[in-house]
Amino acid sequence: MQVGLFFGSFNPIHIGHLAIANYMVEFTEIEQLWFVISPHNPLKEKKSLLDNYQRYEMVCRAIEHFPNMQASTIEFSLPQPSYTIHALAHLEEKYPQHTFSLIMGADNVVHLHAWKHSEHILENYHIYVYNRPEISQTHIPETYKNHTHIHFVDAPLMEISSSFIRRGIAEKKNIRAFMPDAAWQYLDEMNFYKNLQ
Repeated sequence: MQVGLFFGSFNPIHIGHLAIANYMVEFTEIEQLWFVISPHNPLKEKKSLLDNYQRYEMVCRAIEHFPNMQASTIEFSLPQPSYTIHALAHLEEKYPQHTFSLIMGADNVVHLHAWKHSEHILENYHIYVYNRPEISQTHIPETYKNHTHIHFVDAPLMEISSSFIRRGIAEKKNIRAFMPDAAWQYLDEMNFYKNLQ
């Protein structure tokens, strides 16, 4: 099974995340996509970041009608700070029957060289890169543009961010259209993000 790993805080998950995920499983070699929810770093105080399992619950609800997607808590149990290479090693050991790839925005590719063991990641994993509005091809390092393990995909470009949604909720705006409905209902019931400073 070709599994694509989509890392993020998903705070909250929104239709932009879902559109990218859906594109990956329908238009690339990826057969199944796992949303890998990044844990709250205990060394960083971030009041706007929801509890790990609240974000996990929102992702689960958002993808309930997508059988080729699932939510992963794999990083919750790994040492902090969390490094992608550690998550990959853990997943390889736990699921030897799968082949893992990474899914990331073009903004992450720009800084990939600074990642822990980035050379090992590039040699051993395929990376599917979706466009970001603020990143053009001129920002991408030349060595990555024609790399055999880096695949630039033409996923729809949606200028929606989790911070936009959090800010909208705090300002008492109706942001329901920007989120998968089941995830929005859970968020609304739990009164998340309504009292951000």
